[in-house]
Amino acid sequence: MQLTVDSGSFPPSPPPSTTDPTLIAAHEWAAFDAVEKMVDHWERPGWSGDTRAYYWMLTVSEDSPLVGHMRQCQQALAHFGFDNIAPDGLHLTLGRIGLVGEISGDRLDRLTAAAQQTVPERFSLQAIPLTASRGAIRYSVAPWMPILGLYQKLHEVGAHHGLPFRKPASVFRPHMGIAYSNRTLPADGIRAALQPLRELGPVDILVDQVHLVELRREQRAYRWSITRTLHLLAR
Repeated sequence: MQLTVDSGSFPPSPPPSTTDPTLIAAHEWAAFDAVEKMVDHWERPGWSGDTRAYYWMLTVSEDSPLVGHMRQCQQALAHFGFDNIAPDGLHLTLGRIGLVGEISGDRLDRLTAAAQQTVPERFSLQAIPLTASRGAIRYSVAPWMPILGLYQKLHEVGAHHGLPFRKPASVFRPHMGIAYSNRTLPADGIRAALQPLRELGPVDILVDQVHLVELRREQRAYRWSITRTLHLLAR
């Protein structure tokens, strides 16, 4: 799959490798190193307290070692006053299907059944050094290829059912957020605080399910209800 430059993605350019964790992490850190100020993540058009939308998403169990890792990092950054992701809220967003109210339950059933027929084998990811974007503190993840392949399959099935993702896989940048910026502030101090946290070891994640969720925003947090689940194939 050929990744392309996209000004709406972060980083805008793809990494030099989609398999090497070191190169992926270095590329994303270099992108954040060029950021002068973080912005308010919540100043986003198209979302309000009443918005409900369907997304494909990977979620992380509260008993995963990654949640403890996340909380350690959040505590180290507490003085910035970010909006932390809750222990039951750690996730990797794949793509948006559409607004609730515009898609019937029968249509979601057909979409899910078709998607289940195309799912790949389960795979493992690593959450690798902590980094940030313009609006969030986040983990880089690696390798990208299984995630990109899963994204492409879901995009193709969705397109066949008239529910494609908004963006193609070529501009998708997998990541996992742990905290959202809620105001404009200089990025230099955040980089300095992140540096020692980047020395923490990576955490492995088994991806064996994909959830179709109904996503909503509550105050300054994303919450969801799982509506359908895909089970990836056992090896």
